[in-house]
Amino acid sequence: MWNIKKSFYFNKQNVIYLKKSILEAGRRGKRMYRLFIIEDEGGIAQAIKTQACAWGMEVKICEDFTNVLKEFAEFQPHIVLLDITLPFFNGYHWCSEIRKISQVPIIFISSAADNMNIVMAMNMGADDFIPKPFDQSVLMAKLQALLRRAYNFSQGSPVIEHCGAILNTGDNTLTYKEEKIDLTKNEYRILLSLMENRGKVVSREKLMERLWETDLFVDENTLTVNVNRLRKKLDAADLEDFIRTKHGVGYIIE
Repeated sequence: MWNIKKSFYFNKQNVIYLKKSILEAGRRGKRMYRLFIIEDEGGIAQAIKTQACAWGMEVKICEDFTNVLKEFAEFQPHIVLLDITLPFFNGYHWCSEIRKISQVPIIFISSAADNMNIVMAMNMGADDFIPKPFDQSVLMAKLQALLRRAYNFSQGSPVIEHCGAILNTGDNTLTYKEEKIDLTKNEYRILLSLMENRGKVVSREKLMERLWETDLFVDENTLTVNVNRLRKKLDAADLEDFIRTKHGVGYIIE
């Protein structure tokens, strides 16, 4: 077990600069970035959480290491810190599972920092690898750089989850029970609008306005055809009645 206090020592001026940078970026983008920590050493995870929260991030530490993907989907993080050695399944497994549904940035943090593990992590889809013990200012700088590069302070959440169905905003796909469903441009925009407003009725007019963002013209018949095609794909994936019709009003996901 390495010394957390010693390893987390950092230069005060660097911290002030980086903290101001992250907070200013957050104000410009009107968002608080969400960091998901998949680390079974509680002291390390809590130390990272404390520092990241102080810099304006919303942080969740993984609690159930048998169901990491469920916690990931529910929290909808913008970035992930992931250890290699974990209970039940290792970090490579969860990196691979996350990559099936999302392109969210992933940073491995591990004391197993030999060349083979670093190459394996990058091949599994990681964006960076930080060996333990590490300087906290370096970690926060890397988080900031990846967030800036991935989202440019303007994009939305990388995934949206409802009742086990995970909509990936990065590649226009829906994942349910480990089955990946490819969506057309219009199907994706319809489902995105409904999942963003789950529990609320979305009018047909609002949906057509959303489709107008990419098509020159969308009429009532075009919307109906696209909704019906989307429903067929959802039914085939065992998501019957995922989208309900409110006659004379619009559609709702409850």
